[in-house]
Amino acid sequence: MIPARVRRVCETCREVLGEIIQKEIKDPRIGFVTVTEVEMSADLRHARIWVSVLGTREEADEAMKALEGARGFIRAELGKRVRLRYLPEVTFMRDESCERSQRLEGIFRALREEASRGGGGGDEQGGRTDEG
Repeated sequence: MIPARVRRVCETCREVLGEIIQKEIKDPRIGFVTVTEVEMSADLRHARIWVSVLGTREEADEAMKALEGARGFIRAELGKRVRLRYLPEVTFMRDESCERSQRLEGIFRALREEASRGGGGGDEQGGRTDEG
């Protein structure tokens, strides 16, 4: 179980990091990047920052490179805005859950359309394969 203090620090860092990335970083490769979650070690010295990137795989890769390049700036800004005893080492991780959910939604939509057209996958006898 995550201690309440660590949980509060993670939530504060998520909000602050989202603000820094959207408003302070001027790199055009960072388009639609959203900080989805921040995980911190119990001693608050390491932060894993999960980000979701809207766009193609190539755009997402470029955005991750840009975030890595701006890591020092982001870390320094985080230290200015969130008062912690130690400035955490940050690691950016790509959150692909949105992409997976969109892919699944597309599959479900296709299945619903097929079912509404009557393409249930069986033969003309209502799905029965036995003769008689």
